[in-house]
Formats: sequence, C-alpha cells, structure tokens
Amino acid sequence: MKLKTFMIAMLVLLTIASASRGLSGESSTILSANPESTQDKTKYLTTDRQRAKTSVFVHPGLLHNEEDFKRMRIHQEQEPWKGSWERLIANRHASLNYKPRPVETVVRGRDRLATAQENYAALFNDIAAAYACALRWRISGDRHYAEKSVEILNTWSSTVKKLGGSTDMDLAAGIYGYEFANAAEIMRTFDGWRPDDFARFQNMMATVFYPINHKFLMYHNGTRIDHYWANWDLCNMASVMAIGVLCDNRSLYEEAVGYFKNGNGNGAIKNAVYYIHPDGLGQWQESGRDQGHTMMGIGLMGAICEMAWKQGDDLYGYDNNRFLKGCEYVAKYNLGEAVPFKSYHNDKVQQTVVSEAGRGNSRPVWDLVYNHYVKLKGLAAPYTTKLAEKERPEGGGGDYGPNSGGFDQLGYGTLTATLY
Repeated sequence: MKLKTFMIAMLVLLTIASASRGLSGESSTILSANPESTQDKTKYLTTDRQRAKTSVFVHPGLLHNEEDFKRMRIHQEQEPWKGSWERLIANRHASLNYKPRPVETVVRGRDRLATAQENYAALFNDIAAAYACALRWRISGDRHYAEKSVEILNTWSSTVKKLGGSTDMDLAAGIYGYEFANAAEIMRTFDGWRPDDFARFQNMMATVFYPINHKFLMYHNGTRIDHYWANWDLCNMASVMAIGVLCDNRSLYEEAVGYFKNGNGNGAIKNAVYYIHPDGLGQWQESGRDQGHTMMGIGLMGAICEMAWKQGDDLYGYDNNRFLKGCEYVAKYNLGEAVPFKSYHNDKVQQTVVSEAGRGNSRPVWDLVYNHYVKLKGLAAPYTTKLAEKERPEGGGGDYGPNSGGFDQLGYGTLTATLY
C-alpha cells in the first residue's frame, strides 16, 4: 500500500510539473554571467551562493542552464570550445539518421537467478544520441536535431516498463537515470515537445527509475553498508537529484543532497573521499580497486555537484572543498606521479597500495571540475588542471570505447563547461 500511495502522489506532482513547463528559462537569469567579464564572474558566484531557496527549480537547471547555452553558441568557433564541438558533430549519435531501439524491459547483469539476455546497450546508446542531438539543437538552432532528440525520448517513455537483470540493474537505474533526465531537461524548453509527451517521460523517470534508485540507497540489497563501491551510490544519488529537478519534486532533490552530506554509504562525500592526507590530497574510496572506476566516481560526483550548483547549493565547496582534494589525488596519480595511500578495507577487500589497473584511463570528466574550482572559484588545483589539459577537447558517448564504460558520462565537457 505504501508504494501505491507513493505512486499516486508522484502522479499528482507530475501533473503539476507538466503545467509549469512554460516557465522554463525565466528563472535561469538568476544564474547569469558574462563569460568575458571578471566583474560579472564575481557577481555570478555571489548571486548563486546567496540566492534564496524556494520550491521553484531553475529550468533548464541540471548540468546546463540558459547562460551555459548562450556561452556555447558564442564560442563554438573558438578554442577550446571548438574542438569539443567538432567532436560532437562528428559523433554518430549526433545524427539525424540515428534510429532509437527502445525495449520494454532493460536488462543489465546476469547471474544464477537473472538469466535473461542483456540488452542495456540499446539504452545507453539512445541516451547518448538524445543528449548529443539536444546539445546540437541548443547550440546550432537547427530544430531537426530537437525533433530527433524528442523522438528518442518519446519512443522510450512509450515503450519501457521496467529495468531487470542482476543487481547490476541498480547501476543501470543510476547511470542512465541521471543521463536520461539531463537530456530531457534540455528538451523541456523545446516548443515541439508536446506537454502530454513530456509528462509521460517524467512519469517514466518517477516510476521506472526512481524507485530503484531510492531502494538501493536505503537498503543496498541487504548488504553491509560498506559493501558497494562509491560509484554505485553516486550514480543513484545523481539520478535521484536529476529526477527531482526534472519532475519539480523538491523532496527527491533534497534526498540526494542529504545523502551527499550525511549518507552512510560509500558515495557520501565523507566516505567517497575517505581520508585526507597531511599534504592535502584526498584519497578516493576506489583508488585501491582500479583507476577506471575511480575516474568514473570523479565524473559522477562532478555531475552531482554541478546539478546542485545550478539550483543554488554549493556541494563543490562542502566540507572545505573535500571533493577538490579527491580530484587532486586521482589526477596526480593518473598523471604518473606518486601519491600516499592509507590502508583501506571493507567487507570484500583489504587494500594496502593504490591500484595501477587502468592508470591513465581517459574519461571526459575533468573540464567540468577544473572550470568550477579553478576558473570560477579561483582555487589552486595543479593536477586537475594538467589532466584537464591532457584530455581536452572532451568527446562524448562512443568516443571512449563501445562498451558501457565509454557511456558512463555524458561528456563534451570542454564545450559545455568551459567558462571564459
């Protein structure tokens, strides 16, 4: 009965949310800044920090807001934006010929009990296409790309019924939940997306993705609280936050913010960056595991911090910029330099050294955190800066391999996050 009551309440909220679509973009001027002006940069920072909290979200207001799109349009033919724009338009997902492949049940993971054939690649490829076409529309103004993005979003919201598979479906709900919501948040400003279709997409996010996100963060499949690596928590936190904004549901958004600050799992900031060394570097929870998952964690926490920043919450700066200390640790090691390591253990492993597996792994996650900490806040981040320079210009889904790891982040950060 509790689940049924929850679903009814969600549908009521979704109806209210769909009626408010026409307001999108009006509130975004609160976060405006002229990327060419140092004085306006300071104004942006101050205004964002001091903005009064209300129940009304800024739209679009996940990874990108209206000011971001304005900056992308202005600078798309200038470096470093240009290189990332060229990677976007060359990507096969940013094509009007792209054909979506929706399924009723998305399956990720197989085990003794979950024996269905995996098919989740169709979802992560289609999300990459919906997002790439959405960006291409907002920057170029070509409505054909908006129509393609909406086509993909609509085919999924009218088809998918559930997520299945092994416990890996929790990863699918988290990673693809936050990515899907980001594509839709961009497209909510498109006058060609029918209100009833948008409402159906919101309902899909609230009823197919969110319940899995919430259940995982609450119960962790009945395991010990330290059983799952940080990225499992982080992707589900990101999805809860993104769905909260997309569906204009403040309680979901606050659930994610609260878990970031005070959660018990390994995705909470105090556990993800679980030890601060005397030199100020923050050891990442998965550093003894491998560097691919460590960088995935940087990308997920960066997305959480950026989405919260767009809504006036400074998680980047929380606990004396603890996330930045984690970024510096991960970046320094993956640039080939030595880092200290404090022994780590959970209910699965005992680790005494930092892992060399995947060292130097390439992922499009660094320009977002670099631009916030260094360009916007003016903080020193030498290793984050060097790794961002090395990875620039960042591409997107499909540019980092054909498997799921190449789609764990939306990418194109050089285009979308470079400030001035």
